[in-house]
Amino acid sequence: MIIVLKPNTAKAEIETISTLIKEKNLEPLVFEGIERTVIHVLGNIRDDTLIDAWQSRNSVEKVLRILKPYKLASNEHKSKKTVISVGDVTIGNGGFTVIAGPCAVENKAQVAEAARLLRGMGLRIMRASAFKPRTSPYAFQGLGQEGLEILKEVRDEFGIFVETEVMNVRDVELVAEYADIVRIGARNMANFDLLKEAGNISKPVILKRGMAATIKEFIMAAEYILYNGNQNVILCERGIRTFETAYRNTLDIAAVDILKRETHLPVIVDPSHSAGNRDLVPALSKAAIAVGADGLLVEMHPDPEKALSDGPQSLYPRQLEQLLVELRQIGAVVGKTL
Repeated sequence: MIIVLKPNTAKAEIETISTLIKEKNLEPLVFEGIERTVIHVLGNIRDDTLIDAWQSRNSVEKVLRILKPYKLASNEHKSKKTVISVGDVTIGNGGFTVIAGPCAVENKAQVAEAARLLRGMGLRIMRASAFKPRTSPYAFQGLGQEGLEILKEVRDEFGIFVETEVMNVRDVELVAEYADIVRIGARNMANFDLLKEAGNISKPVILKRGMAATIKEFIMAAEYILYNGNQNVILCERGIRTFETAYRNTLDIAAVDILKRETHLPVIVDPSHSAGNRDLVPALSKAAIAVGADGLLVEMHPDPEKALSDGPQSLYPRQLEQLLVELRQIGAVVGKTL
């Protein structure tokens, strides 16, 4: 439920209403805007007389019910779309933001070359993971803090923002110290302690949809981050596991449209992990911009054949360059600028 207060409501009145809410074993979340203050009432409200009581106060403009289980992510909570700022780059403002780079940080030379290539293409945000969740314990697991330090060095040298994954609750503050955007991968979408911890930082968080998660479960995972204080959440559709074996995962392109309708959060697409095959990445990327996504999270390696992880799905630099040309052409038709 949302209580919208009249303009210039005194802080004492806001505190009084919050106290009344707590007395009913409900939780108030206060959002102070430029003109109005909005109080979200979280909990199970069964008594309609409470609504009448709050509505009758002179300071209250209106009271609205939110029927959806995801209270803070819902567009009923916030009709205006959320725009995420990363320096002077924005995600969710009607444009199309491409975040690209290697799957993992392998060494300084590799990351620096990727950054140089991306900057040459006009891209401003690079992805590269210092911590790598892998199916096999024998596979390359990433460089950890050394990888984060490499990212920071390359960030400062090339003037490019960096995005990287966090896997462990203990590492959230560490990763946020080095990265401009923190990513929570598909395998951790339901790691609720990690989601709560991500809510305690101010850096934008890219949340990937779990491999077997419904759209409702996906949004509810985002709700954990929002509820714990971080409003800078970006949803990432990365394909779900189905019976199909022709590619790694099935990109749920309809989910992009549903997420845009149901929530106020930016929605991006990861075509690389959906496909598992670089030859499919361009087509899925073009589908993403056509359906209204706010951007891409795509893998590009300076030399994919030598990649320590996800080489087969990583684009060659020339492929990414050509993809950007085609995305700009489609963007001109659908009103998305890169």
